[in-house]
Amino acid sequence: MGFFDKLFGNKQPANITLKAPLNGELIPIQEIPDPTFSECVLGPTACFKPGTDGTVYAPCDGVITQIFKTAHAVTITSKDKVEILIHVGINTVDLKGEGFEALVKDDEEVKAGQPLIKFDQEVIARAGLSNLVPMVICNPTDFQSVEFTTPRAVTTNDDICTIIPQSN
Repeated sequence: MGFFDKLFGNKQPANITLKAPLNGELIPIQEIPDPTFSECVLGPTACFKPGTDGTVYAPCDGVITQIFKTAHAVTITSKDKVEILIHVGINTVDLKGEGFEALVKDDEEVKAGQPLIKFDQEVIARAGLSNLVPMVICNPTDFQSVEFTTPRAVTTNDDICTIIPQSN
């Protein structure tokens, strides 16, 4: 222990937790019918099967980095600098925005639990597309570790990810 650690205490940054972005079920990523997500190409990934409300919520406090013009996906940067992508459905960009409503705009500050996107699951189903919702941590190398909880039923009040900051 160094002199300054003794004097001021060794202040490690607190672990970061993320909430579920929707009410539904956290499922194994192997069930995602898209290798970009199932093989974690973009970063550590969790996947959710939506319940009935068709709404994506902010998993943490942060800023909207981008709401896609088709409103099928959103990126958020948390106050702890975690870069998060939430993608509603698989290949839903092909719907060109049909069945999606953005509830936020770029550069908007959001609070955990705030609604971000409304989506119509019937529109997605009629198009023959998957309604699974991957959530990706896009900058995992900025942190010591990123760990998602095991598959289970979730609500937007549930912590589903723990991110451990780099050690000082």
